[in-house]
Amino acid sequence: MKKTLFSLVFAAVFGLYALFQHTGASTSSVAILATHKTASTVAVKKTAAKAAPIPAKTVQNPTASAGLYKNGTFTGSVADAYYGNVQVRVVTQNGKITDVQFLDYPQGRGTSVRINSYATPILRSEAIQAQSAQVDIVSGASATSGAFKQSLASALSQARA
Repeated sequence: MKKTLFSLVFAAVFGLYALFQHTGASTSSVAILATHKTASTVAVKKTAAKAAPIPAKTVQNPTASAGLYKNGTFTGSVADAYYGNVQVRVVTQNGKITDVQFLDYPQGRGTSVRINSYATPILRSEAIQAQSAQVDIVSGASATSGAFKQSLASALSQARA
């Protein structure tokens, strides 16, 4: 009786785990996904796998403001995310981060596309909310998250007032 009960509980837990993994979420990202599901869509510019990176020093309207960052558009350096590169562009206005755009991200494999389809909006939203490159790593997308933080930090270092 104990073995049967244990087997049923184990099978149910495994089934729930498999279903949860099939949806592409993880336990630590469910709450984040739920709160960011209605966030504005991320501006993603898909680039060819062999496209040349955009130069890191792209500044438009470098007017100083009273906040933490200069007004303008700043492009971060290219960061290696193991399965591809990550590069972001940050838009700042009135001393604050107003937009983060992905210029490049891993997209050469089906797994990378699936992972980054949920990770990029979360990373974008977290950076705008934190107003810095100090964002949490998205579970299941640690390589992309780390590269995102590097590229974002590079862009924000150019934007410092």
